Formats: sequence, structure tokens, C-alpha cells
Amino acid sequence: MQDFSPSNLVELTIGLASSSNDQQRFDTLLNTIRKTIHCDSVALLSQQGDTLVPLAMQGLSRDTMGRRFVIAEHPRFSQICASTTPVIFDADSDLPDPFDGLLIDHHGDLPMHSCMGLPLIFGDKMLGALTLDSLSTNAFDDIPQRSLDVLSAIAASTLKMAMTFSQLEYQAKQSKQLLEELNVEAWERDGGEMIGNSAPMQAMKSDIEIVAPSDFNILIHGETGVGKELVARTLHHQSTRRQNPLVYVNCAAIPENLIESELFGHVKGAFTGADQNRKGKFALADGGTLFLDEIGELPLAAQSKLLRALQNNEIQPVGRDEIQKINVRILAATNRELKEEVEQGKFRADLYHRLTVYPISVPPLRERNGDIELLTGFFLEQARRKLGISQLKLSPNVSAYLNRYNWPGNVRELEHVINRATLKAKARMFDKKVISVSIEDCGQFDDEATPTVTTSHTQSPISINTNSGLREATEEFQRKVISDALIQADYNWAQASRVLKTDRANLIRLAKRLGITVSKNPQISRL
Repeated sequence: MQDFSPSNLVELTIGLASSSNDQQRFDTLLNTIRKTIHCDSVALLSQQGDTLVPLAMQGLSRDTMGRRFVIAEHPRFSQICASTTPVIFDADSDLPDPFDGLLIDHHGDLPMHSCMGLPLIFGDKMLGALTLDSLSTNAFDDIPQRSLDVLSAIAASTLKMAMTFSQLEYQAKQSKQLLEELNVEAWERDGGEMIGNSAPMQAMKSDIEIVAPSDFNILIHGETGVGKELVARTLHHQSTRRQNPLVYVNCAAIPENLIESELFGHVKGAFTGADQNRKGKFALADGGTLFLDEIGELPLAAQSKLLRALQNNEIQPVGRDEIQKINVRILAATNRELKEEVEQGKFRADLYHRLTVYPISVPPLRERNGDIELLTGFFLEQARRKLGISQLKLSPNVSAYLNRYNWPGNVRELEHVINRATLKAKARMFDKKVISVSIEDCGQFDDEATPTVTTSHTQSPISINTNSGLREATEEFQRKVISDALIQADYNWAQASRVLKTDRANLIRLAKRLGITVSKNPQISRL
């Protein structure tokens, strides 16, 4: 027996580095061992709890690979696993050999022979064992200790590397499967289908089918509650990135001083409170889609940093000098009129044009003729399942009642109305098998009330001229109500919207259409 030669070590190193999988690495290791140490069998075993599991072998019968050796039941394995140095057993040892009867070139019980076991330790952890058997006695007595140390270290490193690779591959596979399952689960849980057959919805669905497979950035525009997030999920689901993450960011909810860290990440110590490295949303969405909701709320300073990321497809985490390349598709959503914001200097024109490669407008519910019935049925079925109701239906005239309402809160408001109505109907008809949702369960809507509005200024009913027709009379009534609400709110749009129980952006948009403006000197004027 000779020591490991430099050529043997080089050959072993090259073989291990060029192997493409664990089995090739194990075979390379065992081949090199048998070229250097004359033995009749060699086996590499991994310790898994209290058991040794064969990973690779030479010179032993094939069924050995299927065996599982409980360490406590095999005295030789017990000694090897309890040691920190190679164990060479005497040729006349009376300890039973685990491989007795398993050598290919020998049938029956093993005669006096040489047996050696090397505990494979990496760091402080026992990973397994390497065993060698020879039908010649004293075959391993003259091996230099240094050679055995080298052999143990190489075998332990090979096993550790294989275990690490296997664990990483398993984790990557699990993560990919989990991501796909979570995407599908979220899609199904949140209602992946866009309900509606109206002309505006058909036009929007057509736009989505056209642009979804591309990598174009998309600006999704629509009033509050129309379903912009559902449109974003649909775009992602129909894209080539659907198996990769869809990462959601609410731009309105991020404090201004943390926007850069939230989007691009930071390194430990970059600022007070940065006690560890943190990936930003762009890095998390790499290979997938980043949905920037309420993008109109981003301050100008953050907009410039976002623009740089979109232009160069690269980010720079806070506190790091290196640039990181990213592959992210941007979907942005807003209920603001960004074109007007650009004209007013509140939104960057270059970012606006980067985002509006293919804009998609989500129609408000009031413009979706015939869709209220479909959405009502969809939400009724969801509520039935959540509340455990056997059968749920609408009472006569409820659909017509729902269709008369303007739905300023759009689809979201309709969903909330149906959920509340179902709860009320269930409580009212708790002893019935079939629950019927009535108009009373839905409640009275704001625009169903008697059109008599008083304010602290007028203290008198609003007079409406109906001679000019229903539409003109309705618009005149809306002008009166909005004007009085603004006066009561001291010309504060947000306060007026709360008084009128509507969305601020919707109120401003409606007021503009009606020709109502608030000048810098607090007064209301008609355009």
C-alpha cells in the first residue's frame, strides 16, 4: 500500500469538480480509493438519525444499497461512529461484520479479514462513515496516518458537499412548488375570474389578452374599488412570468424615508435600525412582476429613483456600492389622473411615459350595463360558502333596486353590500332552509333618500328646476349638494367627501365634470 500521490489527489479533485451529480462524485471518490488502497469492498454511508444508509458502494451485492443499518445493532458501526479517528479492527475480531455474506467475490461467512472504518466528520457533526474490507489480513496496517486523515477529510467534504447540494436543490424545488401553489391559491381564493360581459369589460379583457404575454410596463387606471388589483393579477397570470412571484407594493402606505429601502433593499448598518441585510421588493420580484399600487402617491424624489430602475433594469440597495441587475415587469395602478398631475408638476413626465407603454382603463361599475347582476350572483355564492348557507337567493325586485344605485365605491362597495345583506338575511331567516336577500337587507343607499338637503348656511330645502329634463335636474341637484358640502367642510375636499360618504378622488372628478371648482381664495365657482 502506497501513500496518496499528488497525481491521485489531482485526479480526485478534478473528478469531483467535474461531476454533475452526487452519484458521479461518490463513484469518483470510491474509484480513487480503490486505486490507492487495495481492498475488496468499499462503502460510503450517510448517518440519518440512528441509522447508516448506503449512498455508494463497490464490491458488495446490489441489495446492500437497500439495507438500513441501525447503528446500535452493529457493534462495528457503533465503534466507528463513536470515534473521531479511523478504526482498524483486528483480523481475529469476534465482532460481527455488517457486510458478512454481502461481498460479491465471496460466498458464505467472511473468514479472517481486514476491516477498517473512517468516521466522516465535518466541523463537529458526524455525517456518516467510509468502510473498507479486504480478504487479506493486515491489509490496512501499514497505511500512514496522514493518508487516512486526508482520505477522511476528502470523503467528509464530498459527503457534506453532496448533502448541501441536495438540500439546496430540494429547497429550490420546494420553494418553486410553493410559489406556484401560492400563486394558484391566491388566484383561486381571491377570485381569479373577472366577472362581467358588458361592452367596456369585453374591451378591457381584449386589451389584457393582447398585452399580457409581453413584458411591457402597464399603467392600470380606474376609480377606487373597480378592481385594479384583480386586473394586475390577471395580467401576471396570463404572462410568461406566471410561475414567478407577483410582489405587491402599496406606495401610499410606505413612509417617505423608507421608500428607497422598501423598493431596493438595504445592507446591515446602512441607517439606524438596519440591523440586518434586507431584500427590497424589486429583488423579491426578480424574474416576476412588481405591482405598484397607488403609484400616484409616490413623492417626486422616489419617482426619480424608480425611473432609474426602470430605465437601466438595475437597482442599488441602500448602503451598497455595487449595482444589481434585475429582470422585473412593472404593473402600476392609480385612481389619480396622472396626466393632469404631470401638467401640475406633481408627477414626473418621463416616469409617466415609461409606465404608459400600454395603459389599461378599468371601467366604473355604473358604466358596466348588465354586470351588476353577474357580480351579485358571484358575491352571493362566495357569501353562501363563507357563512355555510345551504341555499341563498335574491328576493324579487332586488336586482332592479341594485341597478338604480350609482355605486361610487364600485365593485368593492357592491361586494360589501352583498356580504352585509347576506348576514342580515341569515339572522332574519335563521330557521329557513332557503335564505332570501331582500331590499331591506341591502339597506337604503344615499341617492335613494328623499332629495331634500339642508346645510348650516341655508337651513332650507334645495329647490330643483325639473323643467329642463331629468339629466339637467340631477346634475343641478349634485352641484347644490357638493357646493354645500364644500362650504360646510371649509373647502376641504377630503372632509367634504366624508360628509357625502364618497371617495375623494371620485368627488373631485364628479365636481370637475359638473363645472365646480374651488379657487385659491375660498369660494366656489362654476366654470
